[in-house]
Amino acid sequence: MPAPFATVWRTFEAWALPSACLGCDAPAAPDTLLCLPCRALLRPAPPAPAPALLALGTAVHVAFRYDGASAPLLTRYKFHEDLAAGRCLASLSLPAFREASRPQALVPVPLHRRRLRQRGHDQALGLARDWGRALGLPVLVDALRRERDTRPQTELDARDRQRNLEAAFRVRAPLPAHVALVDDVLTTGSTAAAAVRTLQAAGVARVDVWVVAQAPAPGNGALRAESPRPTTDVDRNDGAAC
Repeated sequence: MPAPFATVWRTFEAWALPSACLGCDAPAAPDTLLCLPCRALLRPAPPAPAPALLALGTAVHVAFRYDGASAPLLTRYKFHEDLAAGRCLASLSLPAFREASRPQALVPVPLHRRRLRQRGHDQALGLARDWGRALGLPVLVDALRRERDTRPQTELDARDRQRNLEAAFRVRAPLPAHVALVDDVLTTGSTAAAAVRTLQAAGVARVDVWVVAQAPAPGNGALRAESPRPTTDVDRNDGAAC
């Protein structure tokens, strides 16, 4: 479809076929899939560096707080394969990364193959592809691999989190000097830190972290960075918060 005609068609589609808001079912714009009141509920994340990333000198860029507005969308995307919710999150969070120092490539935090079979999709890869298309950045799909199917980080104390992630990742392809590591939610930063250390050991000079939302660390009495719905047999081995 020629570009001018495609633009006209999208404009007509938005006018004639309004989308339903993912938050409340009211009419919403097709590009974000949220109505204006629901979009207003998504709050920017306050500056709160994850402790595990501070010592690594990593620049962390976060779009939203993980709270009652963002959590349902993230849950639908991550655990229910709701790709529309993923596109919505990728679109609305994009401004948080436009002003960041431009990396040479995006590297999604990989899922272990067993977890990928359970979920049916890789939420970090989906976000990286959407952001990569919007910003003109390559996505290195197979550059980083998760070697071990680690236990959920939210079940562990600080010492066990670090031990749980030892040798969890491996670099499988050449990497540029500056990359951004992509994931959906940041909690303690332990998973992201393990991936950052692996990339740095492989010679990457600068690794930034880009995430949709940041959750309070476990134990702060706030929402967890994982599914708030009732736990299933699958979920008991799932939910590795970053």
